[in-house]
Amino acid sequence: MENMVNEVYAHDFDYIVDRAKALKKPVRVALAGADAENMLLGLFDAQESGFVYPILVGSQTKVTEMLERLGLKDREYDFYPIARDTNAVQYCIEMIIAGEADVLMRGNTQTRDFLLPILNKSNHFIERELLTQIGMIKIPEYDKVLSISDITIVVQPTPHQKALIIQNMVDAMHIFGIDNPNIAILSLVEKPSFHMKDTVEAQTLVRQHQEEPFAHCNLVGPIPYDLIMSKEAARLKGFDCPYCGEFDGIVAPDLMTGNLLMKALNMNARANSLGIIVGAKVPIAITGRSDTKEQAYLSLAACAVLAQTKRYRP
Repeated sequence: MENMVNEVYAHDFDYIVDRAKALKKPVRVALAGADAENMLLGLFDAQESGFVYPILVGSQTKVTEMLERLGLKDREYDFYPIARDTNAVQYCIEMIIAGEADVLMRGNTQTRDFLLPILNKSNHFIERELLTQIGMIKIPEYDKVLSISDITIVVQPTPHQKALIIQNMVDAMHIFGIDNPNIAILSLVEKPSFHMKDTVEAQTLVRQHQEEPFAHCNLVGPIPYDLIMSKEAARLKGFDCPYCGEFDGIVAPDLMTGNLLMKALNMNARANSLGIIVGAKVPIAITGRSDTKEQAYLSLAACAVLAQTKRYRP
């Protein structure tokens, strides 16, 4: 059974899954709102692969019914039933702060409801200047795994916030073994224009990075999607950049653009992906409630590697 799990999940992300499976001990994952079908399936498959231990937090009735329906009730896990008026995410955060869990995972909760306790300053849960979600996606026609950020948290990032997003993205890439990634600042066009604010900001960020690097990466921008993905598009447009078709990461101009790009590639380009949030006390596995169990599994693999890497700490 384990070999079958490997074949299903490790494709395209084997460099992360293999690292997770090689960890000396499993990480404890607190699943907030555990009545989430594909999150549960991915979580227990990750347990079978040996790199996580499930901690379920949620409604007694809903979680028990789902475990029974999925044939998971007799598996090994800890279950913390909570009352209807108890916030599952807050409950998990308090467990983590108390040292009882190593990774937070989103279950059956709205994005806003999941993020609010995390962002609540009174919890002292954020350790970096900016919390960042990174979506990592493998498109069949593209040779590399692409990281796309930010797609969930920062609605309209300022230039300073974009620099922090780049830092967080690059730091995570380094932990996953990508030493000097090529990062693109996405825009509609490749030439700065005064009436397109994001293009000017991208040019300014690149110049600042050239003068005093703020992350160990190659940074290009502004640059449109076709030039990011294709050397042939760059040739046809006469765009001289050695990284076209070889980018490792994309910084979106705003949350809607990044989120839409990620969902479109996932749903229409036969892509495989995972979602993580970095910058908090522990790594956070975040996938959409309509995402597959494979995406949940891969997100946990990435979080397991981050959680047991000392370099994750700010």
